[in-house]
Amino acid sequence: MKALLRIAFWGLGISALGTLPLGTINVAAMQIAIAEGVWHASLFGIGAAIIEVAYVRVSLVGINWIRRRAGLLRLMDWLAFAIVATLAITSFMAAGNPAQDGKNVILNADVHPFMLGVTMSALNPMQIPFWFGWSAVLFSKGILQANGRQYNWYSVGIGFGTLVGLAVFIAGGRILVTHMQQHMQLVNYSIAGIFAITAGFFLYKILFNKGAAAALQAKQGTSR
Repeated sequence: MKALLRIAFWGLGISALGTLPLGTINVAAMQIAIAEGVWHASLFGIGAAIIEVAYVRVSLVGINWIRRRAGLLRLMDWLAFAIVATLAITSFMAAGNPAQDGKNVILNADVHPFMLGVTMSALNPMQIPFWFGWSAVLFSKGILQANGRQYNWYSVGIGFGTLVGLAVFIAGGRILVTHMQQHMQLVNYSIAGIFAITAGFFLYKILFNKGAAAALQAKQGTSR
């Protein structure tokens, strides 16, 4: 039981810390918290966490299948870029239109927040090499063992870690609403700017062959 708790806490810690750098999912969660409230943002986070756990399990047991489908990962890279670029453009448009309350086209599309979290997380293939790399480290240190019970506890820890990390941004969104109500246009422009920078980063990785497929090959090479 001690070993299972240890791997669960490892998964929780890595996931929580990995969620903190600014990215598409956590900034979207903050934007939803600002525009729609904590409950909708929490549903979004739960959807995103479920997909991250699914990617972890795939990276543990199906990595060879993924590596043979580099074209699929490249397609997902382009889809992720298209979504983030759309978020950036429409967030700038919404920030300049007070009547939209900072809502971009996705928030205005009446997509259920849970399904939005599932979709946006599923179109972020960089989670696969990230978790493949960390799992390889834990395997090499003897912390993670190749058995179903360890995988389950590891995955549960990762899911909770993702929720903990996203909770920081959700709480941050509500704090912004409370303390910066008179400057929400600036907040909305800042969120749009983060999406724009993220889209540029995605495009750079795609054009210079640094996307999910290339990252997965690099992780595979260094883990031998």
